[in-house]
Amino acid sequence: MKEDLDNFGINTLKTSDAKQMFQFMFDNKERFKLFFPQTLELNSTLEKTVAYIAIKNKEIEEKSNFTFAIRNKIHNEIVGLIIIKKIDWVSCQGELAYCIGLEEQGRGLTSFAVKKMTQFAFEKLKLKTLHIIAHKTNLGSVKVAENNEFIWQKTLLREFTPTNQAPLDMELYELRK
Repeated sequence: MKEDLDNFGINTLKTSDAKQMFQFMFDNKERFKLFFPQTLELNSTLEKTVAYIAIKNKEIEEKSNFTFAIRNKIHNEIVGLIIIKKIDWVSCQGELAYCIGLEEQGRGLTSFAVKKMTQFAFEKLKLKTLHIIAHKTNLGSVKVAENNEFIWQKTLLREFTPTNQAPLDMELYELRK
């Protein structure tokens, strides 16, 4: 698997990625609709995807959020997203969020991406604490947190409200530098 992971990288989204990003979100709509409804909506048309990429790059410039593509380097294909969000520069903490396409699920790629982003967050951004918030039934996400030595802290009651659904309790995982 290590050889496979060498074929993947993490980098910023470019305007030229709009068609591919739109298609990636469309192809994974069912997978992402529960926990990534806003991202899906912001990529529901090609025009919205162009705007989404511009906004995400502006957020990187402003250091408010860091949204990166997980890419297959061989085909230059977007296979996932990894995000550092909810950054508090005073307490030096942020939250990681991620999604991966169905074809790449279960290969260790998300754990690889979280490891790389954790290094970036601690070394380049000088954050001291990272959180991952996952639903207990999202076993893949829980496994990614545990694979990267994030420690379960507590259940956050009514933390996330999916579109047209009741609020869900979510599990808080934390990693300190």
